[in-house]
Amino acid sequence: MKATKPRKQAALLGLGLDNQDGHTRLTRGKNFVLYGGSQDTHAQMQETAIKINEQLDRRGKRLEDVSPREFSDIFREATG
Repeated sequence: MKATKPRKQAALLGLGLDNQDGHTRLTRGKNFVLYGGSQDTHAQMQETAIKINEQLDRRGKRLEDVSPREFSDIFREATG
């Protein structure tokens, strides 16, 4: 019997630490989880995660398939 190789998985985790209004913010999406932050910080994390996924889609890749260097390039494009 042939053993199956476990499929690689990757996810982005965003943590916002500037919340002072008492709200608990949590957003889950395709390959990301965002927790905490002020309303503005959380919105910025959401926008960044969405843009990263758009860049990955344009390249025809999944997060778990990109190298750290390629991810760095994608992150810069998403936040630049």
